[in-house]
Amino acid sequence: MRLRKYARLRKYAASSAVLAMACGGAPALAQGYQGDVAEVEAIIVTAQKREQNLQDVPIVVNVVSGQQLQDAGVRDVKDLQVLTPGLSVTSSTGGAQTSIRIRGVGTIGDNPGLESSVGTVIDGVYRARSGVAFGDLGELERIEVLKGPQGTVFGKNTSAGVINVITKAPEFDFGASAEATYGNHDQRGAAVSVTGPIGETLAGRIFAAVRKRDGFYDVANGAGPSTQKDNDDQDVVTVRGQLLWLPSDTLTVRFLADYTERNEHCCLNVTTLVGPTGAIIDALAADAGTLRPADPFRRLAYANRESSQDIKEKGVSLQADWEINPDVTLTSITAFRDWKNYQANDIDFSSADIWYRPDDGRTFSKFKTFSQELRVSGRSGPLDWMVGGYFSDEQLDTSAFTPYGTAYETYFSLLLSSGTNPTAVSALTGLPAGTNFIPGQGAYDRYDHSSRGWAIFTNNTWRIAEGLDLTFGLRYSDDTKKVFSQYRNTAPGAACAAAIVRPIPAAARSALCAPGSDPAFDNVDTRQKRSEDRLGGTAKLSYRFNPDVMGYVSYANSHKSGGFNLDLARLGAGVINPDTSFDAETVESWEAGLKTQLFGNRLILNAAAFDQTFKDFQLNTFTGISFVVASIPKVTSKGVDMDLVWRTPVPGLTATGGVTYAVTQFGNFVPGPGIGPRLPTSRLSYAPLWSASWSAAYETDVAEGLKLRASLSGRYTSPYNTGSNLDPLKIQKELTLWNGRIGLGSADERWTVELFAQNLTNEDYFQVVVDQPLQSGTFAAFLGAPRTWGVTLRSKF
Repeated sequence: MRLRKYARLRKYAASSAVLAMACGGAPALAQGYQGDVAEVEAIIVTAQKREQNLQDVPIVVNVVSGQQLQDAGVRDVKDLQVLTPGLSVTSSTGGAQTSIRIRGVGTIGDNPGLESSVGTVIDGVYRARSGVAFGDLGELERIEVLKGPQGTVFGKNTSAGVINVITKAPEFDFGASAEATYGNHDQRGAAVSVTGPIGETLAGRIFAAVRKRDGFYDVANGAGPSTQKDNDDQDVVTVRGQLLWLPSDTLTVRFLADYTERNEHCCLNVTTLVGPTGAIIDALAADAGTLRPADPFRRLAYANRESSQDIKEKGVSLQADWEINPDVTLTSITAFRDWKNYQANDIDFSSADIWYRPDDGRTFSKFKTFSQELRVSGRSGPLDWMVGGYFSDEQLDTSAFTPYGTAYETYFSLLLSSGTNPTAVSALTGLPAGTNFIPGQGAYDRYDHSSRGWAIFTNNTWRIAEGLDLTFGLRYSDDTKKVFSQYRNTAPGAACAAAIVRPIPAAARSALCAPGSDPAFDNVDTRQKRSEDRLGGTAKLSYRFNPDVMGYVSYANSHKSGGFNLDLARLGAGVINPDTSFDAETVESWEAGLKTQLFGNRLILNAAAFDQTFKDFQLNTFTGISFVVASIPKVTSKGVDMDLVWRTPVPGLTATGGVTYAVTQFGNFVPGPGIGPRLPTSRLSYAPLWSASWSAAYETDVAEGLKLRASLSGRYTSPYNTGSNLDPLKIQKELTLWNGRIGLGSADERWTVELFAQNLTNEDYFQVVVDQPLQSGTFAAFLGAPRTWGVTLRSKF
C-alpha cells in the first residue's frame, strides 16, 4: 500500500518535475535524447483544472518552471513580468496598489472597489485583488500565465487572463534547503525549507524567509515631523506550511497555511516636471520643497510626513481529491484568507505640510474571504467531463483619514493670488484666516463592503474523431454586493460652504471645494446594493494534424463583476452622488492557434492570433484629488502571441522566449466628466504594441563533482503611456531589462554560490507617471527598481 501511495505522490508532483526538465532546470537523467541532443519533455499544465500536456491545451499558456523563477530572481507576481511577454505588473502608492495587465488589459489597483481583470490563483485559491496577491510566494513549482478570458473554469474577474501559481508540495523523502543573500542597498535575505515524512501516510513541508533592504530613494523631510531618510525599502517575513495526507489509496488531502508580514516605508514619487505651483511649494517648505528642475532618476523624494505600509496576510486552505473510481474524481477546496494593510502617506509628495494620511490606524483596507469549490471530473468513453460549483463570501472594510496640513490654507491662498496674498482664502470666504481648513482635520471616510456569490460550471472535451476534439463549457454566476458608506468630515467644510454661496470666481470655488472639503460629506451615511447574474461559456475546436502539430480555434465570453466606487463622488459642489455603482465588464474573444513540436521534439513553437472585444470596460482615473470610475463602451485587443522552448544543439543549453504584438485601444465614444479627451480611438495605458521576453540557461560539469550554471533573462517593451488620461507627458520610452545569475557548486547541490544582478544594465524607467495631487501642471513618477546585485549561498541535503 505504501508503494502505491508513493506512486500517487510522484504523480501529484509530476507536472512540476517534468516542467523543470523542459525548461532547463533538471538533472541529466530527466532529459530525453536523440543521439547527443536532448529533447523537450512534455510540459504538464492544469490550465483547465486537470493535468494535460501543454501541447494539447487549446489556450495560450506561458509556463515558467521553478528553476526559471529562481534563475530570474522571481519572488512575487510583480517579478514575473520579466519572463512573460504581454504581462505588465505595476505598483504606485504601495504594495496594495498593484495592477496586473495582460495584452494591455487590466485594472488600475488604487481603488479597492474594483476587482482585477487578471485573476490570481495560488494553489487553487482565488485572491480577491491584485494587491492582495502581491507577496513572497515561497517555494514555487511553476507559474502558468493563461491569456485571454478564463471565466468558464476560473470564474469572474478573469476577463483578461489568469496567473495560476503552484507551490511545491510536501514529499515523503526527507529534504532540506537553506539560502542566504547579501547585496547592494544593504540587501539581506535568508530562507529555509524542510520537507519529509511525519508518518506512514503523512508528509509535511515548511518554508520560512526573511528579506530586508534599504530604500531606493533618499528623502528630504523639510521641517518634519517625519525623519525617515530613505523610502521604498523592504522588510518581509513569510512562513508557509503544508501537510500532505494519504489516508487511503484513493484519497489525497493537502492542507496549506501561510503568514506574511511587511513593515515598510513605501511609496513616494519623484517629480518629472515641476509646474507653476513649484515656487509656492518652495516658499512653504523649510527646504526646497520639491526638486527643481525635475530630475527623477536622481531618486530624491520630498516628504515631511511618514509614508509607510504595514501589511499582514494569513490564510488556510484544505484540498481533498477523492478517486471515487478509476474514472471519476471528486475535488474540494475550502479556503479562508485574512489580509490587512495599514497605510500612511504624504499625499502632496513635498516637504511642505499640505495634505497627508497619518499613521494613526484610520487609513486601512481589510479583506476577509471564505471560498468553497467543489468539482467532479471524469471520463466516459470519448468524453472528458467536469462539473462543479463555487461559493465565495468576501468582507472588505476600508477607511481613509485625510487631514489638512499646517500649510493647506496658505498654499491655496498663494495659489489663488498668484503668490501674492497668503490670506486670499479668508478674503474669498469671509472667514477668519486659519479657520477655513483647520490643520489636523479633514475627510474621514469609511466603507463596509460585502460581496457574496455562487456559481455552477461545466467544462468538457469530446473526442469526436481521431485527432479532432471539441472543448465546450458553461458557467452561471450570481453575485450580490452591498456597501455601507460613512462620510465623517472632522471639519465642517466651512470654506467650501461659504464659497458655494458667495459670488467668487468659478475657478476659486472649484479649488476650495475639493471633494474632501465639501460639506456634502458632513455626517452622511449611504447604503447601496446591486445584484447581477451572468451566463458565460467557451467552445474550442482542436485538430491534431500529426503527432507534432495541433491547431485550434476558440470562442469565449466572460465578465468582471460590477461594483461601487469606494471614493467620494459628487454631482457637483455641495451635492453628493449617492449612487457610486458601475456596471459589469464583459468580453468576447476569438482565437486561432497552432502548437508544434519540431526538429525531433527539440523545439516547441506555439503561436496564436486573438481578437478580444470588451464592453463597459471599467476605467479608474485619478483626477489629482479623487478617483473617477467610468464604463467605457468598447475596448478591443487584437494581435498575435508566440512562444518557444528550445533544447539547443549545445549540450546543457536551453532557451525559452516569447513575443506579443497587441493593438489594444478604446472605441470611439464621448468622454464623460473626469475622463480625458485623448482616450477615444487611442491605445490604452500600459498597452505597448510589442513586448517580448527571453531566457537562456547553461549547465555543465566543470570538474569532477563541480557544476556551473549560468542564466540570462530579459524583457523588451515598445513605448507606451503610463497614465489613464493618456497625457503625452506620461510616456515610457521603449525599454529592455536584463537579469543575470551565475553559480558554481557541487554536483549534488550540497552547496552553491551564485552571483546575481537584477536590471543588469541599470535602466531608468517609470512604473507610473501621475498628476501630482493638488499641483496642477506638476507631474511625478513611481520609478522602477534600479540595478540590484549580490551573492547567494545555497545548500540542499
